[in-house]
Amino acid sequence: MTKIGSDIEIARNAKTRPISEIAEKAGIPTDQIIAYGDDKAKVKLDYLESLADRPDGKLILVTAISPTPAGEGKTTTSVGLTDGMNAIGKKTMVCLREPSLGPCFGMKGGAAGGGYAQVVPMEDINLHFTGDFHAIGAAHNLLSAMIDNHIYWGNELGIDERRVSWRRVVDMNDRALRDIVCNLGGVANGFPRQTGYDITVASEIMAILCLSDSMQDLERRLGQIVVAQTRKREPIMARDLHVSGAQTVLLKDAMMPNLVQTLENNPAFIHGGPFANIAHGCNSVISTRAALKLADYVVTEAGFGADLGAEKFFNIKCRKAGLKPDATVLVATIKALKMNGGLAKDELGSENVEAVSNGLENLGRHIQNIKKFGVPVLVAINHYTGDTDAEVKAVQDYCRSWGVEAYVARHWAEGGKGTLELAEAVAKVADSGASQFAPIYIDECPLWDKISTIATQIYRADEVVADKAVRDALRNFEVQGYGDLPICMAKTQYSFSTDPNLRGAPTNHVVPIREVRLSAGAEFIVVICGNIMTMPGLPRHPAAEAIGIGDDGLVEGLF
Repeated sequence: MTKIGSDIEIARNAKTRPISEIAEKAGIPTDQIIAYGDDKAKVKLDYLESLADRPDGKLILVTAISPTPAGEGKTTTSVGLTDGMNAIGKKTMVCLREPSLGPCFGMKGGAAGGGYAQVVPMEDINLHFTGDFHAIGAAHNLLSAMIDNHIYWGNELGIDERRVSWRRVVDMNDRALRDIVCNLGGVANGFPRQTGYDITVASEIMAILCLSDSMQDLERRLGQIVVAQTRKREPIMARDLHVSGAQTVLLKDAMMPNLVQTLENNPAFIHGGPFANIAHGCNSVISTRAALKLADYVVTEAGFGADLGAEKFFNIKCRKAGLKPDATVLVATIKALKMNGGLAKDELGSENVEAVSNGLENLGRHIQNIKKFGVPVLVAINHYTGDTDAEVKAVQDYCRSWGVEAYVARHWAEGGKGTLELAEAVAKVADSGASQFAPIYIDECPLWDKISTIATQIYRADEVVADKAVRDALRNFEVQGYGDLPICMAKTQYSFSTDPNLRGAPTNHVVPIREVRLSAGAEFIVVICGNIMTMPGLPRHPAAEAIGIGDDGLVEGLF
């Protein structure tokens, strides 16, 4: 293939097939989908439940080195690998997360792949898609409204207004909403209190939807959400407000996985979208399980570097859903390795094997970490046209020193045919039965010890520090019966440490815990580290400045 323009131009020139044909290719009867136009559809839950007795295919995780402004390309590689595996005769589906509007209009841009390794329709996927995020935001904010309404009408439950922990959400980067006072304006508007907003992808309801395995499980988890405390420090749950049924109604369509296609007309599920730096970073359990029943191989991704997305995929998603991954693909680019090796972004254009070699420490750290979970790992070098043979050889030689093979993948320029060698290798490893997957801590381990295990074994920190209030909160969670929950670390994606400027593979650092939050419905404990924000802000020049509608009526600037 010859590149004809930008990602969005490539997507518009794609020869897509009607979504009914994509469903049939996946083995889904057309009467079991709900079409959203010609190119996307929801798959009915009753049909997915009927697949329960089918054997599972092989599960392949795509993760990456620590992200840099130079880019790594997990989604692009996931799509390209899926197309490559189908090209060699392996029935394969890809399961991805839905993009958030926040980064689309902020710094990161869209998240539907790139070049000739994309899922389409990319504009819809990156914008409102099938409305799932709006439903999640509505369900979340309904609960917020019900809390304040209950307090207004007499507060029968005895909610302590100072201890309302449930914040509001919006799917946009808006730093002005991080810390607010609500209910101002007089008696008719309620009792003033301090609160704030998180971005929708950080909502516990996003995590709940992505970890639920049925509508019944969804409603159960929604009812378990702890929203506040009484003056006696007794928990108030969503079910006490009689709201979980209405929330489930708002989410009934959002629970159905979204079916779309790659540029090479292979089926793709795109469903759910928690961030990996402030949430658990994986697509929905229900879509992953469905794909495992429909395909022989399933490629899925987890957000940001393997210290965040992969760690949470293994320790949270796989643990809670009973999934057993068969192989991991670790994505790296020569440019990102150079940045991890100390170069600035404007210094990446020329050959620099020394900088690549310096950055390989980061790659090696991720390889070691993945091996701790007992899952075989391969490295995909996401190829850029400026990469030199000497730079690529340095990566491949280094990987072999760890007993790992690295494959050059040219899917961005060539689509599936650019990943044939990688696809053959991934299928061979997945079929080998070599995976001995196990999480790195057990359920019964104390919460503080779980946090320390992640910090020392994955981040290579010397210690974890937290003030008495944080330690007391963790002990209180254990007393309340939540001690067996896994940990969801919220920290910067740019470093193994909590300092985003500390690239490479830092050691001798300390992980400071600022706050811990109980996500009783999602069934994990959120541990907020360093200066990480659950409501991001926009950069000086947001991507939104370049987005608009052209004279032809088409979206411009999204990619």
